Formats: sequence, structure tokens, C-alpha cells
Amino acid sequence: MRIIFFGSSEFSIPSLEGLINSRHEVLALVTQPDRKKGRHLLMGPPATKKLAIERKINVLQPERADSAIDGLTQMRADLFVVVSFGQILSKKVLSIPRFCAINLHSSLLPKYRGAAPINWAMINGDSVTGITVMRMNEQMDKGDIILQKELKIGESDTSVELGERLARIGAEGLLEAVDLIENGKACYACQDEGKATSAAKLKKAHGLIDWKRRTGEICNMVRGLQPWPGAYTYIGKDLIKIYKAEAIDGGSLDKGALPGAKPGQIAALLGGKGIVVKTFDGYLKIADLQMEGKKRMPAEEFLLGHKVKVGEVLKARP
Repeated sequence: MRIIFFGSSEFSIPSLEGLINSRHEVLALVTQPDRKKGRHLLMGPPATKKLAIERKINVLQPERADSAIDGLTQMRADLFVVVSFGQILSKKVLSIPRFCAINLHSSLLPKYRGAAPINWAMINGDSVTGITVMRMNEQMDKGDIILQKELKIGESDTSVELGERLARIGAEGLLEAVDLIENGKACYACQDEGKATSAAKLKKAHGLIDWKRRTGEICNMVRGLQPWPGAYTYIGKDLIKIYKAEAIDGGSLDKGALPGAKPGQIAALLGGKGIVVKTFDGYLKIADLQMEGKKRMPAEEFLLGHKVKVGEVLKARP
């Protein structure tokens, strides 16, 4: 199969590499233009571009895929493969390949249509997620399903770790789907619109912790909002991002614990080894955190350099 690959993020890489290493021919990579990145806003390429250059794959970086229609048509591709590309393809673009355009999506569609399915599966406390390979249409994530693979979400997984595992099984599923299409064995199942849910693009506000929520819900936020925007709160005037936290039993608090703590109050410091905060229904131990503009560190190290007191209130704003 002659394939043009559309992809930009790290999630795309296992799929692109798998296709390059397969018996199929990758004619070109279509990816986003180089953008300014990082604290110093230096120009940087999409994650997939480096791999394509290393493997001598032609790279196209149009602002909009529609502007590259002539070039895409001239390559006479059998199939377009789209994985975390970052643009919605128009009907004109989707009509170019001989067979169709297919997309790898990181959820069990129609659940979690949208930009952040991995994060929302974890934020919502799901125990199972997966990948879907679908035949694309011009509507976002509404194409007919070719195949799906399930994956269990581990209790200690973060969205970063889960994304890496989904990318690997997604690459396997993608190759299976390409072979099914080539051999005329692909079945296309309509999605059940009655079961559709949304996975909206994340905003910074999604990371703000409401300490009146249940402990498990806050733990899911911490796990599911990495690497951005991160689950965060304020100690005094300082924004603090929390990277690792766990629910603990109130009976395990030390002698200096605050009796009758209210949600958001620091209830204990566990002898300087952990920051325990009262939630709606229990206690949450902060084990790994980062003050804005500083490095990430264990709570024990943080407490050595910062004056944090039992009874202090973690807030929604400085």
C-alpha cells in the first residue's frame, strides 16, 4: 500500500515507525509547521519530523492541509493514515486516496470524541480505555469503526504513561487495519450516537483543585492532567503543581495533626515527609510537587526549603 502519513505528536511516532518498517510504502509525512516551544520560545519541529528525516521520508508542513491538495494528489496514495495530526481534514482532502483515509483515536469510540480522550478517561476514573481505528469523514471522530483494542488503566498510571501504552497498541491496531483494507476484509461499523461523549480540549482552568471534592476525584485529576495543565493549587501567593498524590487514612496522621481540619487545610506534615491536605471525604498526601518556576521535587525536599504550617489553607487563587 502506498501511504501518506499525517501526524505531529509523540503519540504518532510508534505508528509512523511501524508503517515505515512494514512492507507498505510511506510516501510522505504531513505534519504541522515548526512552532515556538518551551520557556524560551525557540522554534522547534513536530515530534514526527525528526523520525521522517532520519528515515528519508519526504516532509510536508502546510498551515492547512487544503493548501497541499495538488501535491497530495500527485503522489497517488492508496491510503491516508492520520494519527494525532492536529487538523480536521476537509472532504476534498479525504477524497484523494484510492481507498480512504483512516484515523487512530485513543479511546473506545464513540466514547471520548475530541482532543483529550486519554486525560478525560483518567480524570473520570475509568478502569478501561483503548484505541479505535476508523474510516474518516469530515466530522470529528464520527467515522465508521474498523477495529478496536481495549487496555486496562492501572491504579498508578498517569496520562503520560497511559498515552505511551496506547500509542504502542494503537500502532499494532493500525497495521492490522491497513492489511484488512488492502485485502478487502475490512468491516465498517457505524458509531452509536446515543453513546457518544466528549473529551474537550484541556484548559489551564481544568487543573485548579477544588478541595471540597472527594479524595479519589482529586487523585484522578493529579494523574490525568499531566503533563499539562497539571493539577494545581496555591500556598499563599505561590502556585503549586502536584505530580503525585495518594489517599491516606486519617488514622495514620502524626501527633501534630490538626483536629477537625476543613477541606483545603493542611492537616499534617508527617514529620516533614509529606503534606497531608483535608478533602471532602478524607485526606490526600502530596508526595511530589513543584512550585511555579522551580524544579519538581519530593514533598520531603520541598518542606526543607519552604515554611509550610499545619492549619495553612490551600486556595483557589493567590
